[in-house]
Amino acid sequence: MKAKENKNKQKETLIKVLRYIKPYGFFLGLTIFMAVISVAFTLYLPILTGDAVDMLSSIGTAEFWPGLFAILQKMAVVIALTALSQWIMSICNNKIVYSIIQDIRKKAFRKLERLPLKYLDAHSHGDIVSRVVADVDQFADGLLIGFTQLFTGVITILGTLGFMLSVNIGITVVVVVITPVSLLVAAFIARKTFSMFQLQSKTRGEQTALINEMVGNQKVVQAFNRENETLEQFDEINARLEKCSLRAIFFSSLTNPCTRFVNSLVYMGVGLTGAFAVIRGGLTVGQLTCFLSYANQYTKPFNEISGVITELQNALACAARIFELIEEEAQVPDKENATVLCNVEGKVDISDVSFSYVPDRKLIEGLNLHVNPGQRIAIVGPTGCGKTTIINLLMRFYDVDQGVICVENTDIRDITRKSLRTSYGMVLQDTWLKRGTIRDNITVGKPEATQEEVIATAKASHAHSFIRRLPNGYDTIIGEDGGSLSQGQKQLLCITRVMLSLPPMLILDEATSSIDTRTEVRIQKAFATMMEGRTSFIVAHRLSTIQNADVILVMKDGHIIEQGNHQELLAKKGFYAELYNSQFALV
Repeated sequence: MKAKENKNKQKETLIKVLRYIKPYGFFLGLTIFMAVISVAFTLYLPILTGDAVDMLSSIGTAEFWPGLFAILQKMAVVIALTALSQWIMSICNNKIVYSIIQDIRKKAFRKLERLPLKYLDAHSHGDIVSRVVADVDQFADGLLIGFTQLFTGVITILGTLGFMLSVNIGITVVVVVITPVSLLVAAFIARKTFSMFQLQSKTRGEQTALINEMVGNQKVVQAFNRENETLEQFDEINARLEKCSLRAIFFSSLTNPCTRFVNSLVYMGVGLTGAFAVIRGGLTVGQLTCFLSYANQYTKPFNEISGVITELQNALACAARIFELIEEEAQVPDKENATVLCNVEGKVDISDVSFSYVPDRKLIEGLNLHVNPGQRIAIVGPTGCGKTTIINLLMRFYDVDQGVICVENTDIRDITRKSLRTSYGMVLQDTWLKRGTIRDNITVGKPEATQEEVIATAKASHAHSFIRRLPNGYDTIIGEDGGSLSQGQKQLLCITRVMLSLPPMLILDEATSSIDTRTEVRIQKAFATMMEGRTSFIVAHRLSTIQNADVILVMKDGHIIEQGNHQELLAKKGFYAELYNSQFALV
């Protein structure tokens, strides 16, 4: 049953690969044409060699040098034309393969940009990277070898058979009778190797995922002395990769010795039957030489094709993983007549909203909230109560299961994602910076900003002083995710980025968690200025930072259990008062 599934999957993958080849039909046709030319000249060369041998064996005839020289000239021309046709074929093959790889990587990366966050949350980032990088490279190698050897191999077999039949039918029959043994060997290897290469590719992705995770979190690993456990985990995956790789390589390596054994049988059969034919006068010595050369050329493609089949098994196994990513269901597209938000005042309504990341584990149920333009809404509560989830729903990173969220009286599912997300400015606890200059990172949301605007905003966010001390100021290049900058400096840059674009609504999710208390006081003042007239959602654990909020929502187990301003909630002496007092209680 499993073998049948693998065969069907392999067939489906091959059909998908052929669809990618279709746009390059011209180069494919040129490749096949050049393969025919190359094979024709290659097969013509033994005939010239045979003629030369017959001429040399005719000792009693007149001088053979002029005739031999003419044959050698022909051979030189044939060899040159063969090399030229193979060179052109190689260029065409490279054009086809690397164009297909470019198309696949473009599609895969574009799909990554359109995948819903739930896919990225549920799959290892290292495995996704492995699919787009390592698996595509493996696929390219297999495809390149396949194109280079498959066409010439098949045409060589057919052409050689034709030439041998024209010389001697009897010896050709001997060759053809032994040939099926090679085909049986190739078929056996093909059945065995696909599932093994598929497992190898999957395990390689698992290993890449672990390496990616460890490189990104090495400080945490060392801080908790998890080096030995991590090494054990890596060794376990590495051992599995070694095991499945060795099995795949073992079966694929059977190809060469098995087919060479069959080739030797063919060569022996041609040599014996040809020798008897020469003794009987049915063949000349030159024709036997030609036949032996054809026997080699006829059997050689079986070696190559068997090897190609092995490589194609690996390539198709990798391609299957790539296509799984490309064919993954994308996020629900915007509606054709979706509204483009403009002149946003900041009115938000959440009506009877329910949502859960996992269907059987409820998170938010029956949530209702009305936010007037310009209000500051603080969301507090214990870890896991759904604070950040509300942010995800407001930004439409996830769609609600039930209920509706409206911005400016319009269901956000009827609004284009771009205009919705442009209306929000986000500063999260987890910072994100790209490789580039400080200025590039600040102007992500407003690329056209002038240097004066950038500096003025950095001064307002209190980032200017540390930027000025960097080697090249605003032109200092930082590495991925901020490089050597401190966590607080990275967060200041993210705050500056939002302050520069100044959208009509703000989301601050623990925005000052990595900043010292003195700087935080200054930032809070800057935020207060920035939030004037803007609807703001503030998620905070430190309740001292949200005392000036217009409305504080106290959440627990996905529900709003208390609502009001700071003084009102303290007066109620409920859950908020407990949270607040616990942060300032004497130990």
